[in-house]
Amino acid sequence: MTSPTIIEVAIPLYVDKIFHYRVPERLNEQALTGRRALVPFGNRKLTGYILGIAPDSAITNLKDIIDILDREPLWTAGELEFFRWVASYYQHPLGEVVRTALPAGINIQTRKGTSGDQETLTQGKTARRETFYLPAPLHDLPRQPGAKALEIMAVIRETGNISAAELRKRFGTCAPQLKRLVELGLCTAVEHEVYRDPFKDHIVARDEPRRLHTHQKAALDAISTSLDRLQFTPFLLYGVTGSGKTEVYLQAISHALNLGKNALVLVPEIALTPQLTGRFQARFGGGIAILHSALSDGERYDEWRRIRRGLARIVIGARSAIFAPLKNIGIIIVDEEHEASFKQSDGLRYNARDLALVRGRMEQAAVVLGSATPSVTSIHATGEGRLTLIELPERVENRPMPLVELVGMKGHKETISATLATSLAQTYDQGRQAIVFLNRRGFATFLVCADCGKPLTCPNCTVTLTYHRQRGQSLCHYCDYAVPAPGTCPSCGGATLSELGAGTEKLEQELKELLPAARILRMDSDTTSGKGSHERLLTRMNDGSADILVGTQMIAKGHDFPEVTLVGVVNAEASLGMPDFRAAERTFQLLSQVIGRAGRGDTPGRVVVQALDTEHYAIRAAAEHDATGFYRQELEFRREAGYPPFAFLAAFAISGLSEQTVSEQADVTARLLAHLKSELKVRVEILGPAPSPIYRLRNRFRRQILLKAVNRSNLHRLLTAWRQRATVASTVRISVDIDPVDMM
Repeated sequence: MTSPTIIEVAIPLYVDKIFHYRVPERLNEQALTGRRALVPFGNRKLTGYILGIAPDSAITNLKDIIDILDREPLWTAGELEFFRWVASYYQHPLGEVVRTALPAGINIQTRKGTSGDQETLTQGKTARRETFYLPAPLHDLPRQPGAKALEIMAVIRETGNISAAELRKRFGTCAPQLKRLVELGLCTAVEHEVYRDPFKDHIVARDEPRRLHTHQKAALDAISTSLDRLQFTPFLLYGVTGSGKTEVYLQAISHALNLGKNALVLVPEIALTPQLTGRFQARFGGGIAILHSALSDGERYDEWRRIRRGLARIVIGARSAIFAPLKNIGIIIVDEEHEASFKQSDGLRYNARDLALVRGRMEQAAVVLGSATPSVTSIHATGEGRLTLIELPERVENRPMPLVELVGMKGHKETISATLATSLAQTYDQGRQAIVFLNRRGFATFLVCADCGKPLTCPNCTVTLTYHRQRGQSLCHYCDYAVPAPGTCPSCGGATLSELGAGTEKLEQELKELLPAARILRMDSDTTSGKGSHERLLTRMNDGSADILVGTQMIAKGHDFPEVTLVGVVNAEASLGMPDFRAAERTFQLLSQVIGRAGRGDTPGRVVVQALDTEHYAIRAAAEHDATGFYRQELEFRREAGYPPFAFLAAFAISGLSEQTVSEQADVTARLLAHLKSELKVRVEILGPAPSPIYRLRNRFRRQILLKAVNRSNLHRLLTAWRQRATVASTVRISVDIDPVDMM
């Protein structure tokens, strides 16, 4: 008698362990790597992911798997290697990584009934099947069907193959007639699997490749050479706004497709997806799949299956698309590579931008990171030779960069300055469009002096102090420096310190009062929550049925509106108030991106930037289109302060319902880290514990610890040791964020 097969299974739970199960003989041929199994887990039944045959076949006291859930593998050996890398680097359970990579809603598990004594099995997402009707050969009938049935039969014979859903649209309720036609042998009913198609309402005209200017051609040649060599080459495509990066993407992808390779395109936000997808459909027609959070679970599941089955050669999506089951990848493009939204903020806290480089290396693909305002880390990487720099320093057709006027708002209470109001009126009278951008990035509140216009900053960390109204303090969340608040201004002694902030709804109302006849759109989280809302708003700007678009950062980048000749920026310095060492970088990027929305058509653009402090180097560099000067100054600051790209970070977030328990756990964690640091003799700086900027969130008190290390391996050694030795109170959650981009 042969020994039973023992397999390794990853469970999608926060358990850092691989489990072993026996395979009953009836399932031996089905229990293959890449398939899901229904397994007993404690007193529940859960979906598990089969990783392979266990190397040790002598393990005893194992439970049998219950069933195999898939006919075909859901992941390949190469994808599993990628999942393992992700799990190791981000210190996250492998089962959770696999769950993240698979479409939402497909797993099944048992749940207790409402009475607590009954167990129910929840079924995961499945394919949608639909009945179609086909004509059968005509023959003599003992009895003729009714008039409505004859009409239906005529349509079936005319189309040759029509769905029940389409027949219901035409004839209303028609199930009895269809049943009668099948009984009489006049048509046959068959079931087909039907994809839920997110493109079904999209009709776009085909376009042709555009003529490239000199810099675009050089960029395409460099990428094409890498594709021809079939080797991993990471590029930074650094092109000013309006320089034609998307056309380079399209022609590079075309080259990859001609070589028999496939393409993966990542965009930072779903707001950018409709416009970009339209460009790709116009150029390539079919064979495109999209993956992002605005799809229903069913649409996402069907898109995932199309990709897995090789029915899509181009995949476009937000950060989760990095896990798309796309084979034979030749090129990976990360558009707006600097964007923080490529970083997942909970669960598996991966950064899709970074994983694009990892997956590209594994696939031996070209990876193109594109941006008009690259991250400081990427600029530094080009200097070290880790990224190949390709520059597009000029706009298409030599269109000029917009003229920017800085307007100081010190001492002014109005939201819209006289300069901006006049410019908006002129633009409206000329029949052109305008964008008004309100800089409200982030949640932290900070205090600004009404006399000198300077925010309260930490003397030790060069970051803005966060104002805690309930505590009556302004705090630094890097070194715990604190001053009473509101207090007085340390710069000029002024006694009037006020919170900075304004709302898009209020701004929209003021614009309506200023220009009553103007057609004004607002684009923010309130107006874009519905399905397809992004696309509807953008379509109104594109077709000229709106005059002014007002919104937050989702309108600042990626959009191409040729008729927009004016951009207004309100509260330009707001993002400088974030308690984050990246505040200046994000401000420069955001302002540069929104400035770049103006003058992308034939008419030159103009920008009015309102700020309390117009002299800050991030604001002035953006207004003067001086990226070189900004990066030079910012890198000097990072080097002196010991922040990325000159260090590696990990952030501990400790939270719970009891303030005292959270505080005690944070102290215990910090002491253990300090002990392990000494034991391992690793050079890691431990900052904190300190209150999180948003100290209480959803009734949970929050504290954080920041780790900084010059050497990445030292940081990971310390984290691995902590995971092995840590004890965490049952009422407290601790999450570890590798390479954090948001410390809120």
